[in-house]
Amino acid sequence: MTGFPGAARAVRGGFVLLAPVTGRSLRTVPFQFNPDSLTRTVQPQGIGPEPGDRLEAQRLKGPAHETYKFEAEFDAADQLADPEAHPVEAESGLFPVLAALESGFHPSVGQLLDEDRMAAFGLIEVTPVEAPLTVLVLGSNRVLPVRITEFTVAEEAFDSSLNPIRAKVSVGARVLTTDDLGFRHKGGLLYLQHHLARERFAAQVTRTPSDLGLTSL
Repeated sequence: MTGFPGAARAVRGGFVLLAPVTGRSLRTVPFQFNPDSLTRTVQPQGIGPEPGDRLEAQRLKGPAHETYKFEAEFDAADQLADPEAHPVEAESGLFPVLAALESGFHPSVGQLLDEDRMAAFGLIEVTPVEAPLTVLVLGSNRVLPVRITEFTVAEEAFDSSLNPIRAKVSVGARVLTTDDLGFRHKGGLLYLQHHLARERFAAQVTRTPSDLGLTSL
């Protein structure tokens, strides 16, 4: 079945992993199906420790804490129907895409071996390994540097070799701000761009108190 010729092609969300120092793109993992729903929580960073602190009640000490929760679904059934065109899925199912999603959570084998070699020489690495910067892309208006706080995979179907062929991934992510990354870090710059876009959207709302039935406020 063909779609309407003039219909716009749906934009796919996903994750991009960037090298922590250079900002170079290491891996892009698009969602096979965009989330049906998304929960976003914004928690302001106030200063006043107790209610009633009149001097600090309206002060903000930094960007709000913003978190996202959603589910992404993956299904290799269509690819398995044509194994010649999709040899990776035919051989490994969803293991490659799931491994790509999880690659930002673990030090690489090379990093682990480097740490082992240093330990063998009596050296201790004081600074922990820096993970790739994870960028959550939800359309061009939301390109967010994030730290994954929750990642649960429900594998729901398997092929004859027990490779997962259908999976639902539940993701929780906290947006990283300039407080976390600084102003010159690639992620800090991405956050500033996101925050600037939000300010531009807010400026498009031009209502006044009279729209709420108030003559003065």
